[in-house]
Amino acid sequence: MTLDACADLVRSHDPDRFGAVLVAQPQDRPALITLYALNLEIARAPFQSGEPLLAEMRLQWWIDRLAEMAAGRPPPLHDVLTPLWDSWGDAAGDLVPLAEARRRDCAREPFDNPDAVVAYVAGTSGRLMVQAAARLGAQGAALDVAADQGLGAGLAAWLRALPRLQPLGLGLAKTDAAAAVTLAGMARDALDRAARSRRLLPKRATAALYPGPGVSRFLADVRSNKMNIFQETVDVTPFQRRASLAHLALTGRWWRQGGH
Repeated sequence: MTLDACADLVRSHDPDRFGAVLVAQPQDRPALITLYALNLEIARAPFQSGEPLLAEMRLQWWIDRLAEMAAGRPPPLHDVLTPLWDSWGDAAGDLVPLAEARRRDCAREPFDNPDAVVAYVAGTSGRLMVQAAARLGAQGAALDVAADQGLGAGLAAWLRALPRLQPLGLGLAKTDAAAAVTLAGMARDALDRAARSRRLLPKRATAALYPGPGVSRFLADVRSNKMNIFQETVDVTPFQRRASLAHLALTGRWWRQGGH
């Protein structure tokens, strides 16, 4: 039960965050890699059964373990929970809301409007980035920056995944291009707010706010209706990922001059 299992999980299923972990200070990497591994596990728990009740039971297992850790009880030996306990201790209880936000996925209900998507993303991707930034020293108003960055990056990721979410009943209730444009605009606004206030963040927390590669161009394409967001899958190439992470590593910035 070591960090290796968490690292392998994040490397395989969340390469952008894995790359960002490598840019973080060495002492911060265990906390980040275990947090991101947990996020992957709770995100996929609702999809391990097609029955909503069974799916919720699987998610509840994770919620119960985190609640026990909050009370100071070590988890059972587990590839993710054991390293998480070693890195976070009873502070892992702060991650319960991150898991609770996934209950909606168990019901397989699409979103009626952009505001509902924003609330969901704020509770998942947004909260994840806040927890990561807090662990890396962000406090007070700096956590608002992390929340904005997490919302913007999370909305972009959600829109990028929309062709896969729609068939699962987890996208928009109506294939409304105007709603997608609205969400892209909200994502852009959130990222801009975060960029304007980045001075509030401790340098150490920079890696936790990495939004992933190609976000700005993708959002611009959605906003200008250059693509059918419900059908066209836009994948990140290995070159784009390497170039973006190289920029982060060399400059210590998740933003670029004139944009993200």
